[in-house]
Amino acid sequence: MSQKIQPPKGTRDFYPADMAVQNHIFSAWRRVCARFGFQEYEGPGFEHLELYTGKSGDEIVGQLYNFQDKGGRDIALRPEMTPTLARLANQLGRNLKRPARWFSLPRVWRYEKQQRGRLREFFQLNMDILGSDSVSADAELIAAACRICEELGLKSGDVVARISSRRLISTLLDELGCTDKPPVYLALDRREKLPRESFIAGLSEAGLSDDGIRRLDALFEAKSLSEVAPLVASDEARAALSELETLFSLLEAHQVGAWCRFDPTVVRGLAYYTGVVYELFDAGRSLRAIAGGGRYDDLLAKLGGERLPAVGFGMGDVVIAELLKDKGLLPTGIPGPELWLVSVDGDETRLAGAAAFLRSRGKEVGFAFGGGKLGKQMQAAQENGARKAVFVGSDRVAADQVEIKDLATGEQTVGTLEAL
Repeated sequence: MSQKIQPPKGTRDFYPADMAVQNHIFSAWRRVCARFGFQEYEGPGFEHLELYTGKSGDEIVGQLYNFQDKGGRDIALRPEMTPTLARLANQLGRNLKRPARWFSLPRVWRYEKQQRGRLREFFQLNMDILGSDSVSADAELIAAACRICEELGLKSGDVVARISSRRLISTLLDELGCTDKPPVYLALDRREKLPRESFIAGLSEAGLSDDGIRRLDALFEAKSLSEVAPLVASDEARAALSELETLFSLLEAHQVGAWCRFDPTVVRGLAYYTGVVYELFDAGRSLRAIAGGGRYDDLLAKLGGERLPAVGFGMGDVVIAELLKDKGLLPTGIPGPELWLVSVDGDETRLAGAAAFLRSRGKEVGFAFGGGKLGKQMQAAQENGARKAVFVGSDRVAADQVEIKDLATGEQTVGTLEAL
C-alpha cells in the first residue's frame, strides 16, 4: 500500500508516554476504589443490541457501533457499562450479595461527533452500589468521585460536584399535571444549550402550561435548598427535598462539602434516573462533565430482573486528562526501569547473568543489546528513563563489584549485585 493507514476517527494510539498518562489515571481510580471497598468486575466488549434499546429505546442506535454477526444476530459495541452491570446482577438474582459495591474500567464506543473531551472510543471508570436505597449510598459515590479528583492533584476550587434530584423534579411535574416526563427531562437537560424560545417551545410541546413553565423556571433559578421549599406542595416533593438535605449533611461528614453544591439545573438526559443526580465539572466550565451519575432504582427490573435499588456514576478518561493537562498535573516522560546495566568489557554473557540475578530479586532492569560504546549505552539508559546506571565488568573495581551512577544526581558509588 502506497499510503499509510491512519487510525479510525475518534480513536487514539497510546505510545509509551501516553500509556504513562493513562496508567497514572487508572492507578488513581483503582486506589480510590480500593479505599472505598469496591470490587472490580468486567463484561464483554459487545452485547446484544436489545440490551441498549431495551434501556434507552430505538433512538439510541444512532449513537452506537452496531452490526449483525455471522449468525445474523444484532450486536453493538458497548457504549456504556450500566446495562452490562444490570445484566450481570440480574443473572445472579438473589445470589447477589447486597449491597454490592462494584467498579469497572471498560473501554467503550459511541458514534458521536468528535470534539475536545469527546472521542468515539474511550475508557470510563464506573462505580456502582446495588441493593441499597439509602441516601448514604449516594453520598458514598459522590465522595468517591471527589476523592478521585483529589488523588489526581485537583482541589475543591478546581472541580464542582453539581447535585440535584430527579425525584424532586418528577414530583413537581406530577403537581403540574405532566404525564409525559421523558421529553421534559430532555428539554431541561439541554436548557443551557438551547435558545430560550426553543426551550420554552419544548416544554410546551410536552404539555406544560404557561404557569407550569414558570414554576419549573423558579425551581431552576433556586440557588439553595431553602429557596426550593416554597415551590413544592406535595408530601412526596417534600420528602425528596428532605432527602437532599440529608445528602448534603452526609457530604459534609465525608469532608467533601467544599466540592459540592446544589444545582437544580442538573437533570441528566437519560430516562432511567429516579433519584439524586449529579455531575462534576471543572470550576470554569471550560470542559464537558468530568463525571456524572445518579440513582436508577428501576433499571434492573426494566431489563428483566427484579426491582433492585441502585446508584452509580461514570468518569471518562478523556475529560479528566484534559483538565489535568490544563492544570499541569500530568506526568511527563516515560517511566523506565530502576537499573540500566552498562557493559564495560563487552561480555554480554556476564551482562545477561547480572540482569537475571537482579530480576529474580524483583528489580526492574534494562540494557542495550549488543553492548557497544559506553556513550551509546548511557544514551540508551537516558532515553529509556532509567534511574541508575550499573557498570558491569569494570577493571577499576573488584571482580564481584559494580559501579553505580545515579542518573539524576550524578553521584557514583561502588557495590555488589547482592547489595543492589
